[in-house]
This record gives sequence, C-alpha cells and structure tokens, in this order.
Amino acid sequence: MTLLALYPSKKNMKEHIGQRLNYQETALPMFGPEYRSNGVLTVCNRPHMTGLGREWFGQVTVENDIIVKVK
Repeated sequence: MTLLALYPSKKNMKEHIGQRLNYQETALPMFGPEYRSNGVLTVCNRPHMTGLGREWFGQVTVENDIIVKVK
C-alpha cells in the first residue's frame, strides 16, 4: 500500500523539503497506519481521489515528521 501524497506533482513535493508531509492515510484500520515519523515511505498522487494535478508515484524520506528527501 501507499500513502496519498497531497501534492500535484513530485516536483511540487520536492519544493516542500524541510516541511511536514501532507498526506492521506490509505491503510485499512485493522492493519494499522502506514505512516511512520522516520524512514522511507512509498507515496503517490491519484487525481481522481485527491483532485490534484496528475498521477505520480515516488518515495519520500522523513525524519521526525519532516521531509528530507524525495525520489
């Protein structure tokens, strides 16, 4: 599973390095949340769900809830 990153493009998310990740949890409650405060997270944007930009997939590294790298 992936988290929905609420950014219109990966380039836009890269512009937010140093800020908190704006996301929507997609995991079912019985499995627990996918978001972790530290580590590498798989993210995507699904325009039909978020209404933002185009569809894209990527990985984001977060440390203490702050974006430090986007790939």
